[in-house]
Amino acid sequence: MDFLKSVGGKITSGLVGLAVIAAGISWWQMDVETRHMLVSGTGRILSWFLVVVAVPWIGFWIIGWVGKFGRNSAGAILIFAMTALEAALLGWLFEWSIHGATAITFFSAATLLAGVYNLLACDWIAEKLE
Repeated sequence: MDFLKSVGGKITSGLVGLAVIAAGISWWQMDVETRHMLVSGTGRILSWFLVVVAVPWIGFWIIGWVGKFGRNSAGAILIFAMTALEAALLGWLFEWSIHGATAITFFSAATLLAGVYNLLACDWIAEKLE
């Protein structure tokens, strides 16, 4: 059994190494405009993720205030508003050019991810503030 693990590990390591070399060669052969597009798009996505992660923690006092209402509808409105603002920020970062099935799918998935994160983070914060 150890033989299979070692062979499997070597094959996996070789494939990962090959993928890294292929990505490096692709990056090196890429024209400047495409490279700039990839780097700027990655920076926009990372900055949006940082905003999504930070918003519930920055507005913890709002979460506590909404929690005092004792109604699920107030919490749902807060989560919806936070997610809608984050989705608008994502659209603005990409200059509202969300066209095509792939872009719409990724935008929808990112918005859904932000909404779920907001729900979980706000619920945890509200629980700790009680």
